[in-house]
Amino acid sequence: MKMTRLGQTELMVSGIAMGCWALSGVETWGAQDETEAVRTVHAALDAGITLFDTAEAYGDGESERLLGKALVGNRNGVVIASKVRPANLAHAELIAACERSLRNLRTDTIDLYQVHWANPDVPIGDTIEALQQLQKEGKIRAIGVSNFGVRDLQGFASLSACETNQLPYSLLWRAVESKIVPECLKRGVGILAYSPLAQGLLTGKFESADAVPEERRRTRFYSSARPLARHGDTGCEEEVFLAIAEIRSICREIGRPMAHVALAWLLHQPGVTSVLAGARRPEQIRENAAAEALVLDLDTLQALDRATQAVKKAIGENPDMWQSQSRYR
Repeated sequence: MKMTRLGQTELMVSGIAMGCWALSGVETWGAQDETEAVRTVHAALDAGITLFDTAEAYGDGESERLLGKALVGNRNGVVIASKVRPANLAHAELIAACERSLRNLRTDTIDLYQVHWANPDVPIGDTIEALQQLQKEGKIRAIGVSNFGVRDLQGFASLSACETNQLPYSLLWRAVESKIVPECLKRGVGILAYSPLAQGLLTGKFESADAVPEERRRTRFYSSARPLARHGDTGCEEEVFLAIAEIRSICREIGRPMAHVALAWLLHQPGVTSVLAGARRPEQIRENAAAEALVLDLDTLQALDRATQAVKKAIGENPDMWQSQSRYR
């Protein structure tokens, strides 16, 4: 697997990374067998994946604990990324949160420690002071952010090195392209793309919105009338499934699985360092890893762009997948 530099650091990471949210077994994904979770991480290592992304918020530390267990004896060459909750961004709370994550992960150092969401109620200087303290103590190696809009990214980067911005980005979710991606490119901030398969839509296994499990029908793709939605948008269900049909046709023409094409498409986009593909079973992570070698020609890239323009227009420039009132600033 090809390796890419993480921001401006000396850390090198695989183009396909393992996103570990689904390991937590929260309501979105259902119960997770612990043995299967460990086997999935080991399969990722065997496939050449070196970057593993988790967070204290994923199952209240359960994702971190499972990842830490799986990496015992396998720490060399692995880049662990975790995230601190917005509620824990004050100095003392952030230090304590990092210490908990270190214990959960069974490691002395978190390679990339990220602010999960900005918190306007906490002075950014306090947060950065705590992060830099942890860095000086060797408890974290690099600092990044997640879900930061242009203004928050500018404010953070004016006070601290910022290596990465973790963003929702996929063939179907392209709202970050209008403003946030250009700002990341301008500042040399690497993009870690999460939800690259749009919570399963880009695997091609769902033929309609009603076929998607209810707990996943929460994003702004879906109507606000869906039971678990917390936005007020009308959604764009028709546009999404028309786009999926077009993507499926393109994939048949080139003879590659839709999931491979969706992941590879992201690796062709400017500024994308690594694609965080979630997995709960070994066969899933092996499939994800196989996408890294796929090179898409210009005609295919242009066809995919055309296929998703209607969804891009319907979503608009709000990058928040779950709320009409964007938390991105």
